[in-house]
Amino acid sequence: MTRWNLAVVLAAACPLGAQTAPISLKASLVLDGRGGATSDVTVTIQGSKIASVERSRAPATYDLTGLTLMPGGIDTHVHLSWHFDPDGKIHRDTSESPAEAVLYAMENAYRMLMSGITTVQSLGSPEDRYVRDAIARGVLPGPRILTSLGAISERTGSPEEIRRAVRRFAGAGADVIKIFASASIREGGGPTMTPEQLEAACGEARSLGLRTAVHAHGPESAQRAVRAGCTTIEHGALLDRQTLSLMADAGTFYDPNIHLIFRNYFENKDRYLGVGNYTEEGFAQMERAVPVALEVFRTAIAQPRLKVVFGTDAVAGAHGRNFEELIYRVREGGQEPMAAIVSATSLAAESLGLQDLIGSVASGFEADLIALDGNPLEDITALRRVMFVMKGGKIYKGPVPTRP
Repeated sequence: MTRWNLAVVLAAACPLGAQTAPISLKASLVLDGRGGATSDVTVTIQGSKIASVERSRAPATYDLTGLTLMPGGIDTHVHLSWHFDPDGKIHRDTSESPAEAVLYAMENAYRMLMSGITTVQSLGSPEDRYVRDAIARGVLPGPRILTSLGAISERTGSPEEIRRAVRRFAGAGADVIKIFASASIREGGGPTMTPEQLEAACGEARSLGLRTAVHAHGPESAQRAVRAGCTTIEHGALLDRQTLSLMADAGTFYDPNIHLIFRNYFENKDRYLGVGNYTEEGFAQMERAVPVALEVFRTAIAQPRLKVVFGTDAVAGAHGRNFEELIYRVREGGQEPMAAIVSATSLAAESLGLQDLIGSVASGFEADLIALDGNPLEDITALRRVMFVMKGGKIYKGPVPTRP
């Protein structure tokens, strides 16, 4: 992450209007985002940061007794600007103004914040920049946003042309470089970029201090990305055990998107069908991919040392339903609830290079906190019942103070 982009992220952690006097939150259970759970805890916030986490019988500013407090969710793969046009179909209106595009993105951002997602990585379009920066200034409510501002693919050109494209994205303020190394799952997911192209993209990004997020469905495209030193493999619906092991050895993050993206497409089929590669055959390909992707996920969480993070690939119709992915991973994928929560908090933060800033309930971290009605370790569907949302010390959803 460049110095300028880090400044934007830090600004987002302290929005205008955040409280200045210390406040405290008392909760029956606190999940720290790192695998720890403590009962009857008071969290004190000063400005945008957590000042202390301790057991205390003193009255709290906000009494969240009966709720579970945890770090806000971090979704490492969304598409902030995707939306449906006024006719109800997926966006294809070429007459839409830039202002309309930004307003749609802002609507999606607000939905995600209210659902308990306090940081997202949007992979990504140029409009993201304006929403990211407005939220960072504190003038609009939304999650902290990191964005690629666009993507690189085999069509970008030669290795040198790809390096130039990476530099252009960096100069425009991108936080991450998005790379398409394989075809869509609707087109079979085969490799599309050569090893030389991937090495150029990931190597140039690394030299600029930027991470890379690589769309790769199958073993060959993912292995090329790992060998090129790329940061994260996105999707990976067709990966095998050998590739997952290679990723674990290299420290490559894995962001499987195995439920919400498919469910959302199937529920909104009429709104997508007939646009681009959203064909009957494309939908049939996705139907066939669902059980395969689930089995890959089960294999991935059993792979020692593989860093499996939380991402949804949220597109039009999915924003604000992000935690459904995590619920599915636990219920159908067999992931332990605590491991699922860690994947969406401290581990997701690590994949974004923000492990010292967000994703943990600990002194010195940003006060990005949510409270759930229920204990997600016992009932993962508690993630649907977000009663309190704080980001950067500012409360966006929750009860009135119990004391001034």
